[in-house]
Amino acid sequence: MKLNFRKFSKSHGIIVFVVLFFFSANGCTENNNPPNVLDKVLSKLKKIESASFQLHIESWNPGDTVYAFAQTNYVESYRNKEDSTIGAIWAKFENSDKKKLNFAYDGKMRTLIYDYEKRIVIDSFKVRKLPFRPISPPFYFYAESIIEYILENKDETTIISEETKNYYYIRLTINEDRQVEFFGKAYYLPKSEYVSDPKSIYEIWISKENYLPYKIRREMSHNINVSSVTNSTFNKLNIEDFHASDYFPKDYKVTQYKQKENRKQLSNMVGQKAPFWSLLSADNKWISLTDIKSKVLLLEFTSVSCGPCNASIRFLKQLPSLYEEKDFDLVAIESTSKNINVLKKYMKRNNFDYKFLLSNKEVLADYSIRSFPVFMILDENRVIRNVVNGYGKGTTDKKIIDLINNLL
Repeated sequence: MKLNFRKFSKSHGIIVFVVLFFFSANGCTENNNPPNVLDKVLSKLKKIESASFQLHIESWNPGDTVYAFAQTNYVESYRNKEDSTIGAIWAKFENSDKKKLNFAYDGKMRTLIYDYEKRIVIDSFKVRKLPFRPISPPFYFYAESIIEYILENKDETTIISEETKNYYYIRLTINEDRQVEFFGKAYYLPKSEYVSDPKSIYEIWISKENYLPYKIRREMSHNINVSSVTNSTFNKLNIEDFHASDYFPKDYKVTQYKQKENRKQLSNMVGQKAPFWSLLSADNKWISLTDIKSKVLLLEFTSVSCGPCNASIRFLKQLPSLYEEKDFDLVAIESTSKNINVLKKYMKRNNFDYKFLLSNKEVLADYSIRSFPVFMILDENRVIRNVVNGYGKGTTDKKIIDLINNLL
């Protein structure tokens, strides 16, 4: 199949279309232009009142060739016209027997499951005052929001569309000065010094068989993820039958979300003996807490997809040079990735050589880690003497150095 492209360009709010032509045995045929195709797709999506499907998600960091996270779940979702925020409710399970709940949103609250602690946290969105609810809708409602945006927005955007024998492909690039996320509808995230490029990219693959999306790729400067669905069934579920609490494990404790809860738990760690760990390093060596002999140890719980964590690297690279090896050591513990190759690439990309270890659920629970970065300063007896939550260039640097110096 030979491809040929034609461009139509406009500025400020008008979509730039790239329409694909292909040559068949009988000559050259022009496909439907993107708006006509998307109008049909949107019409099909709006007829979906409920959907169940297998959802596979992969997530990785820009520049990496291996994913940091991958998961497959069974999802049951419903259109919820009473919810003016997300517009849908759903539950995500480990598999279709629905014995193991992973996540639920019922229009009023989201359910966070902490299996290692046997705890369920209910977030009713009353603590954090945000202009949106920071959760992405289930697949088909998510696709509907993106396509509505493509057809109706007046932002600086670029659309590339392609057609093959089996599918249509649409690539949306949003060239605004803020990142755009779809939490039920398009929301413009606040500007951040940790966002290197505010451009937002969304790609959608649409089946020609039923004119419904089956894969979505989202790309930001800090993270890339791909969602794909299989075994979908539509309009077979009744929203009246949906009660998220029906799937709560009976032996799990249910608590309310509190913004200050994690800070309180972290502060409770001060004065406690640091829990033991033995973790695999980026160079495939096992390193344990007892292997480190320095008088002071700085532990950083970090994430390769965290902007403030990335910003702290410049400071952390310089920190060991301020002290003798017997006095100070630094260990960073990656807390969201499950792939050792991701750590290797992250070290290479950011040019650092301090110890970088791959965490697990037990360690994160033992240290009460639920946000990043978190810095813990341990004395020579491996008692946690101070905890610093978050990172601010300059201010955090000075605070950590002062705390280290106080122990030497």
